[in-house]
Amino acid sequence: MKKQCERNLDYGVIGNCRSGALISNKGSLEWLCLPKFDSGSVFGKLLDVDKGGSFEIFVENELHITQRYDGHTNILVTRFESLEGVFELHDFMPRYKLDGGQYYTPPDMIRYIKYVSGAPVIQFKYDPRLEYALHDTKIEIFPSFVKATTAKGDYDSMYLYSSMKISDVACQQSITITRDEFLLISYNQKLLKQTVERSYMKLARTKAYWLTWSDRTTRFSKYNDVIIRSSLTLKLLSYDKSGAILAALTTSLPETIGEVRNWDYRFCWIRDSSMVIKIMTDLDHYSLAHRYLRFITDLLPEKDEKIQIMYGINGEKRLTETELGHLSGYCNSSPVRIGNAAYKQKQHDIYGILMDVIYQHFSLFSVSLEHSEELWTITRNIIRAVQRNWKRPDKGIWEIRENNKHFTFSKVLCWAAVDRGIKVGELLQQHSQVAEWVKLRDKIKADIYLNAWSEAKQSFTQAYHSEDLDASVLLMETYDFISADDPKYQSTVLAIQKELEYKGLMFRYRNKDDFGTPSSAFTICSFWLIKSLYKIGRKEEAIKKFDDLLSYSNHLGLFSEDLDFETKRLMGNFPQAYSHLAVIETAIELAGGKLSKEEMLLQIIH
Repeated sequence: MKKQCERNLDYGVIGNCRSGALISNKGSLEWLCLPKFDSGSVFGKLLDVDKGGSFEIFVENELHITQRYDGHTNILVTRFESLEGVFELHDFMPRYKLDGGQYYTPPDMIRYIKYVSGAPVIQFKYDPRLEYALHDTKIEIFPSFVKATTAKGDYDSMYLYSSMKISDVACQQSITITRDEFLLISYNQKLLKQTVERSYMKLARTKAYWLTWSDRTTRFSKYNDVIIRSSLTLKLLSYDKSGAILAALTTSLPETIGEVRNWDYRFCWIRDSSMVIKIMTDLDHYSLAHRYLRFITDLLPEKDEKIQIMYGINGEKRLTETELGHLSGYCNSSPVRIGNAAYKQKQHDIYGILMDVIYQHFSLFSVSLEHSEELWTITRNIIRAVQRNWKRPDKGIWEIRENNKHFTFSKVLCWAAVDRGIKVGELLQQHSQVAEWVKLRDKIKADIYLNAWSEAKQSFTQAYHSEDLDASVLLMETYDFISADDPKYQSTVLAIQKELEYKGLMFRYRNKDDFGTPSSAFTICSFWLIKSLYKIGRKEEAIKKFDDLLSYSNHLGLFSEDLDFETKRLMGNFPQAYSHLAVIETAIELAGGKLSKEEMLLQIIH
């Protein structure tokens, strides 16, 4: 009998909006790509226990290991207690503002060892495997650093610095901790001498940055810690250089162990990113919205430029999908994929989701004339795209890889695109142009009511003339297509709950797709159901479900894409932007409103 894989996504995430890393609850570094998010991995044990590479720490006579974040920051603290003593490992990637106003975000990771008591004895296993471990990695020990280079294939290299004897670190020798120490991993060779003092300064400035950022987050009457941790996670998934937002930090973590639904999520989906930007704007993090919309305007400089569903983090349009056959995959769930062939798909919902963000931008901010004209051009281009495409089938929000369908969610978001376009036009006093759009909006809405409603199910369905249900339809109310007190919406919510909920979690849909019948719970859909139940008046049920769902996060409050129905084990790429934006949206809905300035002051005092 094949042994069941017992790995779980018990990882903390750190990053600096250039790249990110995953560290296990035992302090093992098992995922890091340098110099940026979508580069080849330098530590990839996450995807192959034997070949992937890791940077591990072993403590003699270990008694206890605990892990937490350092308050409202993205600094991960792993505390080791042994018979001989106690120390803490503070893992972070430097991020802070320099005197000139620019941000310092090097392709570095620092492991700062904070001495606590006694004389604990440790060993390190430093085992980098560059470029997805495609070839062997050569290790050279120099007096002040260790250099790792690719032995074959494309050239790449990485450096390790430490206050401890570098050969002892590299060769797994015993080291006694009696003071603060540091380890620094860098893609670049350092020009200045690296010291404990310099690493501590970077730690202190990075901590100050994250605390300041978190302090700007809007406060609510409940769930503030949950909202802040999820917002910190979403911030980590933003790429400073371009303004892009990643769907997740990882590639090829399976939706279900042993199956093949394994995809590379280190890209910017227009849908996911726009949803993230909208919720982060609601939390008063406006710079993310400004940078993202600049990313969009840079992607679409020409009026006939077709909008793709996704792009590389630097705006790359071709995201060729390949398989890394030499890696066994997470829990032997192959294939491991890099790139994503879904970039070629047509998904008509992106028009409405992007227009929703553009409308929010005009509603909240004073926009320069030049930028207003750019966004108005994009608005008109989007409406033209809707006019051309709304009657056509597409791949839908779930990126079905085979047959196109007339997906209800895609139709609703085409309606939303026109609706938001009308609102933008009215704000800009372009009344004559939007008059014909009103007719289009009404026509799309009538078409949905005619073709997407099932009398038998008493519900809007997944696609036209279908009896299958789909969790994405719950968002009809979110995008103002229908009101929460409309009997058709209320019956839709209850029908979807009855058909798609199982053991307290939600399927996206239950009908077969390209890869068979879905077998895992899609995390965001469970949050959508909770929010919908709350809105139709089933508030106690919604609050209970929300509290239960929050308990299924890992030990640090982080969520992946999926959950196992039976064990509630985290599955799929991690941490997932989709899931964390849904955490925030649902928490805000259930919290019942923002705190007033007086309430915030009282909260600070107490």
